[in-house]
Amino acid sequence: MSRTLAVAGLSARLMAEAAAADGFEVLALDLFGDVDTCAAATRWFGIGDPTQMRIDGPRLLSALDVLARRGDVPGWVAGSGFEGCPELLAQGDALLPLIGTAPAAQVRLRDPGQFFAALDELDVDHPPVRLSPPADDSGNWLLKDLHGSGGGHIRRLVPGQPAALAPGQYLQRQAPGQSLSATFVASGQGARLLGSNRLIVRERGASPYVYCGVVGPVPVAAAMQRRLQSLLTALSARFEMRGLASLDFLLDGEHLQVLEINPRPSASMALYADLQPMAAHVRACLHDELPALRTAAGPCHGQEIVFAHGPLRLDAAQVQALAALPHVHDLPGAGQPFAAGDPLCSVSASGADADQVLALLQARRVALLQSLENPA
Repeated sequence: MSRTLAVAGLSARLMAEAAAADGFEVLALDLFGDVDTCAAATRWFGIGDPTQMRIDGPRLLSALDVLARRGDVPGWVAGSGFEGCPELLAQGDALLPLIGTAPAAQVRLRDPGQFFAALDELDVDHPPVRLSPPADDSGNWLLKDLHGSGGGHIRRLVPGQPAALAPGQYLQRQAPGQSLSATFVASGQGARLLGSNRLIVRERGASPYVYCGVVGPVPVAAAMQRRLQSLLTALSARFEMRGLASLDFLLDGEHLQVLEINPRPSASMALYADLQPMAAHVRACLHDELPALRTAAGPCHGQEIVFAHGPLRLDAAQVQALAALPHVHDLPGAGQPFAAGDPLCSVSASGADADQVLALLQARRVALLQSLENPA
């Protein structure tokens, strides 16, 4: 297996750090080029304006063409930011092989008609889904966009609007339960569940369910774990998934309802560093190998995004102070401007269980923001 790997996404930090830890020479392509990413990678390529939060297709393809000409890069891994962009993934794959679920398979997987039909055939519950607005305004419907990620695209359906759904949009009824995810590795015909995680989701502005972080692994009943493993195996074969991916679901008591699958490395992979997730991703994609079955849950870890409370521009001293804290990540460069609500950085924590980790994350987030708002 080649020890050089390219990783690309809105932010490549987690993939770059995981790949470097697994022994790869890392080439990172993302929007931010933050301190952490550049420290993990031997070379960084900017592929978009961070203020736009969108990957620039021509810049991505130009960077992939440069890497393809090197001759020692076997392929690239796509992270967040490629949702609803199968054509761009296919163009990138033509330049340098995509190590992950094929673009055509992602189209089928992200098609709500095909995905939820597959769940129905497998007798797996999910919140009701509509591909057109309801005839009346009864029910709590959420408007979702296949082109979005991180929950920022989710809106509550306003009565009478929209009159019709735009391409890529669908409706899903709001449902009760705790927001969880299952991190897994797929090999095209099989899958291996790495663990289940507790998602941190909060209302931010007009978006009721914005992803703010993740904690795990968290314990689930043995019967539920077997059920998840069986479901992931079936869906991996049905949709020819390959590599790291995550399944989002709601758990209300013992009632499980599936929401969606992200067929790419997700932030939760950082919770399983001891399993060498990026090496497992490459082996599953290129050699149909799955990691060994985990016999015991590891320690609980977590990470949370810190959002700016107001307009902010960090000076060199503030950046240096943050860099000295081992639990602060996604460090911006000095002078980078932030508007209220922009992701500023992230914090991490470890503990005995999810509640302890969540408390540590909250304390660190609050302390960090206070230190920036009230500098010594």
